[in-house]
Amino acid sequence: MSGSKLVHAESCPGELTTAQVNRWRDEGYALVSGLMPPELISAIQQAADEKFPGPGSDAAGDIADFGSNVNFPTQIAALNQITLYEPLLDAVAALLGVATEEIRLTQSDLWPKYGHTQKKGVQDNQDQRIHVDYPNHMLAHPAPWDRPEAVEIIIYFDDVEETGGSTAVVPRQGKDDACYRWPIVDTPGIGDLRYINDRTSAEAYFAEERPHLAAFRESLYEREVHTGFKPGDVLFYRHDTWHRGTPMKAGTRRIVLNMTYRKASAEWISTLHVGWAWKAYRDNKFLERLIAGASLKQRAVMGFPQPGAEYWCEETIEAVTARYGMFGFDPAPYRDALRGA
Repeated sequence: MSGSKLVHAESCPGELTTAQVNRWRDEGYALVSGLMPPELISAIQQAADEKFPGPGSDAAGDIADFGSNVNFPTQIAALNQITLYEPLLDAVAALLGVATEEIRLTQSDLWPKYGHTQKKGVQDNQDQRIHVDYPNHMLAHPAPWDRPEAVEIIIYFDDVEETGGSTAVVPRQGKDDACYRWPIVDTPGIGDLRYINDRTSAEAYFAEERPHLAAFRESLYEREVHTGFKPGDVLFYRHDTWHRGTPMKAGTRRIVLNMTYRKASAEWISTLHVGWAWKAYRDNKFLERLIAGASLKQRAVMGFPQPGAEYWCEETIEAVTARYGMFGFDPAPYRDALRGA
């Protein structure tokens, strides 16, 4: 982080402040603390210790350099709870300017990043090239800046001073910011440009393929700021925010939870995981219990039909109750909406 500005989280009093919402909408990111309950952060830290090898262990070298298969819904109850934590959902809705029932979950995965010094080829994840995330999240291109369609989130479970691995972001500076010129396509992996993750390799490839844009790419690195995260801090950003992961300290491990929520209407934004219903049939019925115990807001975020939706009739209410009733599912809100109560 030498030479780069370090930004620290601003306190969030249970909900995002107007200033934090405006920063996300105007600059493309907001780093906040105090939104997530400490008990959930601790539970995820414990689950990560049980799921992933410790830093410096032989097994750590066998872990994929990016991502994991620990994703929602999971038998790790705390991960489900944090993914559907209503103050977090309400924060997403505030950023997008819609009701909480009008957002949909498309990603929630827990993954470790390990610090190492030996580069693992052009896709090495230690020192990422600066990029935007939309290409593998959506089939189209993000809408103009003042019409955001999705919120991306990183929840941190470590202290940057111990692990390194800060997230670098490029704050947008107004509608005429040259770093955010339209369309946002000048990065490897978009269009006919090959996807390359490692910064050095990517910029060398970019200089060869698009030498006339080398100065533009360099200006992005010059403008980046780095997140000075602590456990429980939450970074809200966007599919069209320039950002990247930076190197870890050798022999350390950093845990993050990556999440994405979209407007219900933005169907061109893909769900990154296997459908939630694929986790049914487990002997402990954790998915069925999750659905039955969820609030109406939480079910809506998963895509469950809301009260008043065209899906509901007396027959479907009876059928869904037959599936989930033994786990405590209450059909009353759906029946009341159907009957106009």
